[in-house]
Amino acid sequence: MDLLDIAVVAGREAATIIRDARNEGLEVVHKGAIDMVTQVDLRAEEAIRSILKTHTPDIPVLAEEGGGAVNADTRWIVDPLDGTTNFVHGYPSYAVSIALELDGVLEVGCVFDAVNGLPYTARRGHGAFCGERRLAVSSTADLNKALLVTGFPYDRRDNVDRYLRYVRRFLVSSQGLRRAGAAAMDFVALASGQVDGYWEFGLNPWDIAAGVLLVSEAGGEVTDMGGGALSLATPRLLASNGKIHHDMAQILAELLSSD
Repeated sequence: MDLLDIAVVAGREAATIIRDARNEGLEVVHKGAIDMVTQVDLRAEEAIRSILKTHTPDIPVLAEEGGGAVNADTRWIVDPLDGTTNFVHGYPSYAVSIALELDGVLEVGCVFDAVNGLPYTARRGHGAFCGERRLAVSSTADLNKALLVTGFPYDRRDNVDRYLRYVRRFLVSSQGLRRAGAAAMDFVALASGQVDGYWEFGLNPWDIAAGVLLVSEAGGEVTDMGGGALSLATPRLLASNGKIHHDMAQILAELLSSD
């Protein structure tokens, strides 16, 4: 089976588990004051690991709940349920995120929208798709006319004033700002041309790997907040349609220099 097909099969299986669990009584465990995990996250991850092991037994897995291949250059990178808080509250924005990194390069990615049952896929050098529909980022070239998205790290209660400085600056520099609570779906919105730019602190490799490839293959740009190369290990993420990237990076650089 093709590597992207494997990711889609695993994503669909996890999304089915999530969909079927919507009416279950959830067992919620807090990993921190805000961060949480449910038995659905764990079941979805177990199913993904099983499928990946069956088809690619020699490729290790790094996944949110079970950890794994932290330092490997070749690995699957998995978030079995991105947007757990949304899922617990019944807010319709959460997804499965699966990417494959080969020798340090993202090769395939799948964000499976668990609410609507839609696979968003990308293969390096071959574009990004939702089913048969090719995805493309927006053409918005003016930050003042841009719709942006962001998210807030789990330490936001301790650093609320810092993060609100960034929100305030982009609120007055753009046409609008949204916060939906699932990084994978923010990437989907950007790759689909529904929003124009996205920044966020405190993300992990499993939060971004598939989405980074999705946006890149849809014609967008993904970098560190200062405009340099993005590190999956310690991401300070800036992603955009490319046309407003420089302006967003300038604002972020100014804010970062005064942190």
